[in-house]
Amino acid sequence: MVTISSWGRLERSTHDVRSLSNQISIIHQLQDSDVGIPFGMGRSYGDVCLNPNGVLWKTTNLNRFISFNNKTGCLVCEAGVLLRDIQRLFIPRGWMLPTTPGTQWVTLGGAIANDVHGKNHHVEGSFGNHIKRIQLARTEGLIIECSPSLLPEWFSATIGGLGLTGVITLAEIQLKKTLGPWLDTETISFTHLNEFFQLADDSEPDWEHTVSWIDCLSKQTTRGIFMRGNGSDSDHSQSVRPHDQKLTVPLTPPISLINKLTLRSFNSTYFNLKKRHAGKKIMHYEPFFYPLDNVKNWNRIYGPKGFFQYQSVVPRKVGNDAIQAMLQEVARSGNGSFLAVLKTFGSRQSLGMLSFPQEGVTLALDFPNKGEETQRLFQRLDAIVIQAGGRIYLAKDARMPKAMFESGYPRFSEFIKYRDPGISSAMSRRLMGS
Repeated sequence: MVTISSWGRLERSTHDVRSLSNQISIIHQLQDSDVGIPFGMGRSYGDVCLNPNGVLWKTTNLNRFISFNNKTGCLVCEAGVLLRDIQRLFIPRGWMLPTTPGTQWVTLGGAIANDVHGKNHHVEGSFGNHIKRIQLARTEGLIIECSPSLLPEWFSATIGGLGLTGVITLAEIQLKKTLGPWLDTETISFTHLNEFFQLADDSEPDWEHTVSWIDCLSKQTTRGIFMRGNGSDSDHSQSVRPHDQKLTVPLTPPISLINKLTLRSFNSTYFNLKKRHAGKKIMHYEPFFYPLDNVKNWNRIYGPKGFFQYQSVVPRKVGNDAIQAMLQEVARSGNGSFLAVLKTFGSRQSLGMLSFPQEGVTLALDFPNKGEETQRLFQRLDAIVIQAGGRIYLAKDARMPKAMFESGYPRFSEFIKYRDPGISSAMSRRLMGS
């Protein structure tokens, strides 16, 4: 048995970790196993990838590239291939992932199972919108191949299906043309939530990537930093390229470094530094898309009790009021977040029955785990999200009430019939009963 935690480090529990290594033996491995859950890089924040005292099927050895069509950009590879490796292999060849989350240390299978999204949702939608075919291995001994036209219900259940419909072993993804690894970017400071929405509306027709950091401790005004970017067609071959993880957090401090004593100064320093250096510049895609990947083990800064990420989406028509109400609750609590990200989602519909993105506004907040104090704050935030008709991101969740899950994901009852009976996770037992 091996002790495993997810990225939030909220609990460390023992697991029977079994590595899946090749397509031929997977069915036998699954049939010879107790109930388990697929596990890639463990970058989900909550309990979606955990099965305490049970089996984890580790997929990272399923990391083979199968085929690539350089004319169409269609890539077929195994589910354990990292997004980082796709980007680094194909961007020099003129192709890249159509959308990507905030870390590249994610497997292809994990990106599909959580239907991840990026800074360009208003242009490209979520990850599942670009998957052309999926191969699933089921614990009853079945191999299922599905696509938008072949067994489309299975496809819809698997996109964003949290790994519960079977082990994704193989997938075909449509890459998109790219001008290269560089982006033309612009950074703009703002001091009111209305300014953010105006910047988002003005940017979306002309800028592919948009995202904002906000200072959620500011009681008088909602100040923040708006960032936008487009692929650059200039020659930057002489520019400095980023190196892998220059910084590291070598150990877990005895208390969270993100606390009431440090957070206000952190936020103020970050805002003023970014404001001072606002404007246009050229950036490599890695620091723009994956800013925290430069700091190895950054999740340790929250101390031995770990941290929660609370990410919600609410409809755009009530977005201003709902976001403002959530930020006011956070400011009143004094339990602010340094990693506070705000962006808008476009109208492109996600394909998954349990996909998170919907047209509206999404706010992601990180909080050190302070036990009941943190839970009381979440209950107040939940009430705002529910009233607004929103939902919480399952890939980040570790504590959502079952009733909130069922109201936020109305296709849940449709999804249930596609579950693999031999697959279960801490999250599925918490929210679905098994």
